Amino acid sequence: MKAPVLELRALVKEFGAGENVLRVLHGLDLAIHEGEMLGIMGASGSGKTTLLNILGCLDRPTSGSYWLNGRDVSALDDDQLARERNHSIGFVFQSFQLIPQLTVLENVELPLFYEGSARKLRRARCVELLTSVGLSHRLLSNPTKRSGGECQRVAIARALVNRPALLLADEPTGNLDSKNGAEVMQLFRELHRSGRTIVMVTHNPEIARGLPRVVEMHDGRIVHDGAPGTAGLQPGSSSSFPPPGPAIGAGLEPGGPRVALA
Repeated sequence: MKAPVLELRALVKEFGAGENVLRVLHGLDLAIHEGEMLGIMGASGSGKTTLLNILGCLDRPTSGSYWLNGRDVSALDDDQLARERNHSIGFVFQSFQLIPQLTVLENVELPLFYEGSARKLRRARCVELLTSVGLSHRLLSNPTKRSGGECQRVAIARALVNRPALLLADEPTGNLDSKNGAEVMQLFRELHRSGRTIVMVTHNPEIARGLPRVVEMHDGRIVHDGAPGTAGLQPGSSSSFPPPGPAIGAGLEPGGPRVALA
């Protein structure tokens, strides 16, 4: 059997020092293999946010290890973590994190633009992805003119543009109505069937019941890992996964300067 795409080994996370140490994650063990689709649930205070920050290479464990795509990323410095995050992880956020000054196509291009990819190559890649999510007719549209469901599909295309080993989705249907939410979940199921490895945070029990595997957190421990039928599936708080630092293009307000993706 291949090594897991993602593996936690006795992972501990503490905050504070001395007598004020607070242990938030208690020796977690978790393995996710290529092509799996897994949901993470847990009420506020369960340690879910801290776990997600570590999975997304936004933070480091206090002890134990985190292996991502065959590499122990536990002790990487900030620059190394950023590179690993950019190349190995695709993020999909509840609030889309699209830049209103850019077109749909330019939003998807942006990670490749900052990576230095040639314009012709990155444009072809992004057109292909937007076509695959049903948005070939929206390439030059502004995201502020698109529905929530379309914006989330743009965000999914952007998350896939660097061919990441892992797709992390935080409450991806949280800002959508039931129709658009169902369409976005269908897209995630299609990505799963195509072999994508997906970890999804959800507080929606109906969505969790439709996932093949659910991990439930409570007080910094994994209390359930398996089929959703036996999980507590208790709804918790709203979105728990902060964006990795300022959004790309942060500081660009509507009507502000455009970024020329030349």
